[in-house]
Amino acid sequence: MADECCKSGFKWDGQPIGTEGKLGENNAYITGTNKHLAVMIVHDIFGWTLPNTRLLADHFAKEANCTAYLPDFFAGEVIPEEALEAAAQDPAKMKALDLASFISRHSKAIRGPEIVACAKSLKSSYAKVGAVGYCYGGWACAQLAANGNDLVDCISIAHPSLLTKEEIDKLGKPVQILAPETDPQLTPELKEYCNRVIPGLGIGYQYDYYPGLVHGFAVKGDPKDVKQRDGMERAKNATVGWLNQWLH
Repeated sequence: MADECCKSGFKWDGQPIGTEGKLGENNAYITGTNKHLAVMIVHDIFGWTLPNTRLLADHFAKEANCTAYLPDFFAGEVIPEEALEAAAQDPAKMKALDLASFISRHSKAIRGPEIVACAKSLKSSYAKVGAVGYCYGGWACAQLAANGNDLVDCISIAHPSLLTKEEIDKLGKPVQILAPETDPQLTPELKEYCNRVIPGLGIGYQYDYYPGLVHGFAVKGDPKDVKQRDGMERAKNATVGWLNQWLH
């Protein structure tokens, strides 16, 4: 018989049930009551207020029996989802949005230290800590899981952005990668590199491939499209399974 989490539907149109609080110096969405196991989610470009990501945190808290934290790693700056969607259709609006400047304001050098600080805060309070990263959050989770760090016990990254071969080489904790077929960030070359290098690092590894889906599917897929909705549910269930395997 299938696990209950595999049969549960994804509440994409639901309301987040957690609360807003603090993780270290950062504002954070917090959900769940487990005092021994925690999961930190590093958000994508839409930041910590995106309802979809908060709903994912709720699912992880319930189905992986943990306390999930979704901190704000953009210092309060939020790009409205509708603004990016409009920019994708209009070159003038894309230029005005100036994503390059946004990313530079939230570069690895600038945001990396506070992401580490949040992970340290969790590690000092919980017996085990996992990290989940979407898009922008992928590189951050990889750095947290670097060999020699004792910041997390496992990571799951979906369609990671800005991930480098050097970060892959340094992985020292169990890693799960959720990889769509089409992804300008997780390129075919980088996918091949992950699957060639990570199995030789002596760590747990799972590569989950999603044919027909594109970058961003695990957070921002269209729930009205059957293929995209199935991909979102499968990705959520895969992450839950990974967290249960390595945190319990």
